[in-house]
Amino acid sequence: MTATTNSTIAAPTPTLNATDAATYASWFACLAEPMRVRLLHIIATRTAPISVGDLAAATDIRQPTVSHHLRKLAEAGFVTLTRRGTSTLVAINPACCTGLPHAADAVMGLLTARPCCPTDLPADVTVRAMRSADFDAARRIYAEGIATRAATFETDVPDATVLDAKWLPGHRWVAEVDGEISGWAALTAVSDRSCYSGVAETSVYVAASARGRGVGKALLHRQVTEADAAGLWTLQAVIFPENKTSLALHHSAGFRTVGVRERIARLDGVWRDTVLLERRADD
Repeated sequence: MTATTNSTIAAPTPTLNATDAATYASWFACLAEPMRVRLLHIIATRTAPISVGDLAAATDIRQPTVSHHLRKLAEAGFVTLTRRGTSTLVAINPACCTGLPHAADAVMGLLTARPCCPTDLPADVTVRAMRSADFDAARRIYAEGIATRAATFETDVPDATVLDAKWLPGHRWVAEVDGEISGWAALTAVSDRSCYSGVAETSVYVAASARGRGVGKALLHRQVTEADAAGLWTLQAVIFPENKTSLALHHSAGFRTVGVRERIARLDGVWRDTVLLERRADD
């Protein structure tokens, strides 16, 4: 997971272009009719195509009216209509399942332009590759993050040997301010299956004494740019929803919110939610 950083985050520049805005407006206009929302819900929750007649029966609406609304949904790209004999079968357009939530996130400002990052990096923060001699400092900073109860489900700092085995070689970084290690970032593989070899989870921790100086921003910038250069295609982050600074930091680096995992695990006996974010590298 990702620690609180308290970095100063610049307000994001609006990124919704006119073409996307027009597309999303047409989708929302189509769904301004409650009956279409009901029909779309019925279609989306079925595992197989449904006939127009069955939809009319399910909604207690005349079949010609249902057909009219289905044509509008098809024009917007939400559903597909397939003739089979004398019947028309209706199915959800798979692209709708991701396109519609993406549109809502884009309009609400939860997405940022890719591929990367803010350019206003602090001049007094140096980020370099982590060395074995840095593990004591990294563990100390990790302990400070654990103590906040806003960074991770961990309650004890893992041993250096555990961290060394866990973190991906070539994707471990430390930040220095005035010659002192003030933060670290590392990637962890999400799976040992080869199909997920380009997917990793990011962790960013900043020392309590260095928060608010842009250390987290500098670390995350180095981490994602180096991950892109190395061919990793997806980075994910798991953050407590109360950690607004870390959420904003990751959004500024091109991460998008995938969703909230409700009551995913207990910390100190209390159920906690987490926000799952991911960043897809440019193809």
